[in-house]
Amino acid sequence: MATKTILCPCGGGNKEYAECCGRYLDGGETAPTAEALMRSRYTAYTLGREDYLLTTWHSSTRPTALELTSAPRSQWLGLEVKRHEQPQPDQAVVEFVARYKVGGRAHRLHEISRFVREAGQWLYVDGAISPETK
Repeated sequence: MATKTILCPCGGGNKEYAECCGRYLDGGETAPTAEALMRSRYTAYTLGREDYLLTTWHSSTRPTALELTSAPRSQWLGLEVKRHEQPQPDQAVVEFVARYKVGGRAHRLHEISRFVREAGQWLYVDGAISPETK
């Protein structure tokens, strides 16, 4: 029986999940860039992987829980990375737009996220939501 190819939800080069974000979510690899981490975090949201999201969140801003299973489930529709800048070796900014639906209503999240690298691992710090987010 043929195995169905599952493309990674992050849209990063039309790669299969296992070869893209699956390496980080399931394979124990560390994301090599802030953009790769951001893409893997988007994928974690699509899969409801709260464990990965909390693990990759900087301890200074990490919530105790995200309660992804108790909220109305979002249907994630796509991700567009607008820019990735690394002004210093251990600091980066990733601007992205994520599209999703909740209860049949479409939304878009436009965020400029800040990341830091500690002990060789990129971590999400926080993000500024664009006023044009609907």
